[in-house]
Amino acid sequence: MTISPGERSADAAPVPDVVIEPDADRLARAAAEALVARLAAAQAVHGTAAVVLTGGSIGIAVLERVAGLAAEPVRETVDWTAVDVWWGDERFVPADDAERNEKQARTALLDAVGVPPERVHAMPASDGGFAEPEDAAAWYAQQLAAAAPEGHDLPRLDLLLLGMGPEGHTASIFPDSPAARDERPVLAVRDCPKPPPTRISLGFTAINSAEEIWLLVSGEGKAPAVARALAGAGPQELPAAGVHGARATRWLLDAAAAAELPRPGS
Repeated sequence: MTISPGERSADAAPVPDVVIEPDADRLARAAAEALVARLAAAQAVHGTAAVVLTGGSIGIAVLERVAGLAAEPVRETVDWTAVDVWWGDERFVPADDAERNEKQARTALLDAVGVPPERVHAMPASDGGFAEPEDAAAWYAQQLAAAAPEGHDLPRLDLLLLGMGPEGHTASIFPDSPAARDERPVLAVRDCPKPPPTRISLGFTAINSAEEIWLLVSGEGKAPAVARALAGAGPQELPAAGVHGARATRWLLDAAAAAELPRPGS
């Protein structure tokens, strides 16, 4: 089911699409099919596609289902050798730590579909040559700039996936944190209220440069934050409310996460 969260003022960001699936499993399946179609469409236009991945249970579940689709005959197909993969945030922990979004994504999808190593742009690990997360963040910003067209600081990002925490954080931008006010494209984040405390994250500048942003949210514990975000909460108090794609923003929810949204006609 697709609903509109309501009207916005003329100078506000475009009203996002809201898609509701009955449960988390069907949400992951539908998002996987849509992701394949979106990357295939980008390749049809540009020859390549660029996606920014997220972690979390629903984010990794989507990647697992994408891997399954890669082995099935589907209407749209993706040339995974022509996909650039970036990340929205990462834990600043050792490379072999099971909490790394990169490690989970490789297991769920990237190793299975054969994305070339030079197209996998992982955020640095804590044992990857940078003693401080600030240096690692600056390096990642340089990698983004190196992939950008001449005169730009950021590359074309066709699709950016995000999750959201129960308090409204997205990527590693937490409510009322310095990251929520930082205009740099990549940030070092310390003292996160959710472990591990040290992370690297894209900032709003990079996130909102993406052509499309999809927020994948499941579970009744996130329903209040979903409702607040779609009602127009400010990005500092609820960072997920501050993301918007250049062309489209989609909230992909299961029924539990959408439980506090107003229904059409109510």
